[in-house]
Amino acid sequence: MLGVVGLLIGAGIFLFTLIASKKTGKFYLAPIVTFLMAMFIVLYGLFKVGGFEGMAYGILGAGILAAAVVGTLFLPFMKRIKKSEFNKVDKSILVILPILLFAFIGWSIISDEGYWINGEGYIAAGKNTSSYYEVTTISEGAKQITIQFGEEYKGKQVEVKHVKTIGNTEITVKAVDKGKANELPFITIGLDKIVDPLVVKTTDGEIIDSY
Repeated sequence: MLGVVGLLIGAGIFLFTLIASKKTGKFYLAPIVTFLMAMFIVLYGLFKVGGFEGMAYGILGAGILAAAVVGTLFLPFMKRIKKSEFNKVDKSILVILPILLFAFIGWSIISDEGYWINGEGYIAAGKNTSSYYEVTTISEGAKQITIQFGEEYKGKQVEVKHVKTIGNTEITVKAVDKGKANELPFITIGLDKIVDPLVVKTTDGEIIDSY
C-alpha cells in the first residue's frame, strides 16, 4: 500500500516539475527533483525515524523512486512538451496538482490506522478462565497485543471495533455470535507503538486487564 502511495506521490512530483520546467526547457529537472525527494524520504526514515516506522518511509521513498525511473524512461517520448510559456492548462495543473498531492498525503496519514491483525483463533474452554491481554515486542520495536477472552465469551467471535492511537492507546473489541461452541476466542493485534496508559475494553464497557 505504501509503495503505491509513494508511486502516486512521485508521479505527481514528476508531472509538476515537468510542467514547471516548460519556461526554461530544462525538463531533465523532473526526474532529478523526484529522485532527490525519494532519497530525502529514505534517508529521513533511515537516520531520523529508524526502526519499524523508518521502514515505512523507506517503502514510500522506493515508490517515489520508481516514479522517477519510469518518468525518465518515458521522457524521450514526450515530444509534445517543448520550451514555451505556460498556457491555461499548465497554470491550472500547477495550481491544482499541489492541492491534490497535499490532500492525498493527508488522507493517507489519516487512513493509516496504525494497527493490523496478526492472528485470531480459539482455545478449549476451561474452568475459571478470565479475560486478559498480554503485550510483547515484535520486529523493530513494534508491539503485539494478544487478547484472550474468558468463559463468558464461550462460542463468541471477537472483532476489533476501534483502535485509538492519538493520545494514549485504547483498543475496543466487540464479541459477536459467530464463534465455535465450547471454545474461547483470542485475537492478536500488531501496533506501530503503544502510548500508556493502555486501555483494552469491549463495546459493552468491560475493561480487560493485563496478564
